[in-house]
Amino acid sequence: MKNGQCPKCGSKEIYSGADIPLKSGPFSSNAIPIGLMSVAALDNYVCAACGLVESYIADPSKLEEVTRRWNKVDPGGGKK
Repeated sequence: MKNGQCPKCGSKEIYSGADIPLKSGPFSSNAIPIGLMSVAALDNYVCAACGLVESYIADPSKLEEVTRRWNKVDPGGGKK
């Protein structure tokens, strides 16, 4: 949806919360835990036509931390 079009319904009524301030503060719900002391802020995109929501990690440096701490999903459906 980052390109402005919904992959589910094709609508171009896409809205982004990428510029919301304090999205990863101590009381934020717009972040995911990576580890015990680490969270990653999310940029959310919402389709106003069908309600689909996509979330992306806002800080690219957090992606490397995810690959170190989280389990990789096997394309066959299991964890690796």
